[in-house]
Amino acid sequence: MSFRATIRRAALLFVFLVPMLAFAAGPKTAEIVFMTDFGSNNDAVPICKGVMWQVAPDAKIIDLTHDVTPFSIIDGARFLAGTSPYYPEGTVFVVVIDPTVGSTRKAIVAKSKKNQYFILPDNGLLTFVQDRDGIEGVHEITSKDFMIGSGMSSTFHGRDIFSPAGAHVAKGDDWTKAGPEVPVSQLVRLNVPQATVADSKLAGKIIGIDVPFGNLITNVSRDDWAKLGYQVGDTVPVTLGATEMEIPIVKTFSDVEIGKPLLFIDSRGRLSFALNQNDFAKTYNIKPPASFTIPAKK
Repeated sequence: MSFRATIRRAALLFVFLVPMLAFAAGPKTAEIVFMTDFGSNNDAVPICKGVMWQVAPDAKIIDLTHDVTPFSIIDGARFLAGTSPYYPEGTVFVVVIDPTVGSTRKAIVAKSKKNQYFILPDNGLLTFVQDRDGIEGVHEITSKDFMIGSGMSSTFHGRDIFSPAGAHVAKGDDWTKAGPEVPVSQLVRLNVPQATVADSKLAGKIIGIDVPFGNLITNVSRDDWAKLGYQVGDTVPVTLGATEMEIPIVKTFSDVEIGKPLLFIDSRGRLSFALNQNDFAKTYNIKPPASFTIPAKK
């Protein structure tokens, strides 16, 4: 056999063998995106990662953040909804903001209609994802096969339930085997007030603070804002709590002098308050769920 024929046969063999080897190796482990309110100066996060790697040794674990305001389900829900669109189908999100850990609240795995998976407590964390993407199905995590093997704690379900369950889903185990199905209509939802535009006035709420910058995030969408008729560059009269202010609506922070207030539509499409290179929340001592009103443009 000639050298050229040998090379040709080797190339054909390679073409056929590589897919077969990949098939034999099984499905690729999905990426796990991990978010908690555990903080970073204790051992909780590395313990959870160790549990995940015991189940799925080749899992890639991406830290979304572990500095969610402690017990703040609404902050966790905002971060989850803000992040998930930028990850591919099949991504597994393990989220532990769980102020009622050990109670009767359910631990669940949910699959969105965007084909992403969410392993978390059923306490409202899915609210914004559900509103935008829809939820295809939900199962309560009750199967011991999806939990840590021994030493279950009533106060560390991040380690004992959510981490192993997330790793099982990531490595391709059937998520519907985690436990009984839960009707999507029974998911716990956050009671987030909606901005209203009536009688030529917008009424809104502060729903979060953009840490560490101190910008105030509101429940006013880009569409609701447009109903008032203001254009970039206009000065807007605002009543924020008990304080009356006039604030320009701008495209970006540097459109005003350093230390001056501004309104802008943030990167998530919500109206926000800010100070150029300063902290609006601390300067004006404003916290969620402060109220504000803005009249329509005359």
